[in-house]
Amino acid sequence: MTRKKDKVIPLINRKILVGGLIVIAIGVVLIGISSHSKVSPLIDKNIGNIQSIGSKIDFITIIEGKQESVSVLEKDLLFNITITYDKNNNPKYVNVEKIPELSNHYKQIGFPNTSEDVVFVYPIFTQGAYSDHGFYDYYNKKCGPECLTLPIPSKFVPTYASSMTASLVLSILNYSHITDVQVDKNPDILKKFHKVIILHNEYVTKREYDAITSHPNVIYLFPNALYAEVRTDYTNNTFTLIKGHGYPIPSIANGFDWKFDNSNLEYNIQCENMTFSIIPSGKMLNCYPAYRSLFDKSFLEAVKES
Repeated sequence: MTRKKDKVIPLINRKILVGGLIVIAIGVVLIGISSHSKVSPLIDKNIGNIQSIGSKIDFITIIEGKQESVSVLEKDLLFNITITYDKNNNPKYVNVEKIPELSNHYKQIGFPNTSEDVVFVYPIFTQGAYSDHGFYDYYNKKCGPECLTLPIPSKFVPTYASSMTASLVLSILNYSHITDVQVDKNPDILKKFHKVIILHNEYVTKREYDAITSHPNVIYLFPNALYAEVRTDYTNNTFTLIKGHGYPIPSIANGFDWKFDNSNLEYNIQCENMTFSIIPSGKMLNCYPAYRSLFDKSFLEAVKES
């Protein structure tokens, strides 16, 4: 967006697409315009899936080859979740909608109208990085440097890696949203908001990193944010990995050498002792709340009140 036309556009999610045991992604949304689109396979270390067994739902993830699950009783869900299966009986879509009887809950954990002083930043670069023929095919030696320059996604296809359920639920609860691209083009856009919520924005530009880390009230809702630097080319509508995640040399972890990097916590998906730690510019959650927003009212209250 240009400086004159910076605008916060509500994120309208329609579906969550789940590809067997390989991919879970919510329905596709154009920036500001509802639409449908194919979802590329998720090929990295983090893979999400949902399995329903009787009155219990297991939210399953595969992290670094190890399967873990978060089990939830259906009665504890804060939203209606309907799973549609394909002809092979694999989960294909998950529709998430508000439960009318919980309208008072939504007032406590959300906003009656689109929030004006709170915003979350949707990780569009991270979505792209985890796409097929993306950074992780390069990391896994399935392709060469050509996989390090990628098209900037024009459509929202939230996946496990790009904070799928959190971006869906926050938008349903009327949180405003902007994207990495809007922050990169106009870093001052963050100054319009009292509170900025960062999701799993693992890949960001230097301009975006500076804008986020200089804001006085940032909620880092997912570990492993601000982990690697990318550079944008808006003429060709691409972004390129510059530094971080073991690139260009294996010894480089965080591409910004960020002293508050908490990537070691991203494998804690149980969040049994969930707390926010205080840093000079805000707060950081000590676990990876992959699916908490679907069933944990206290978690959503803490996000709103932080």
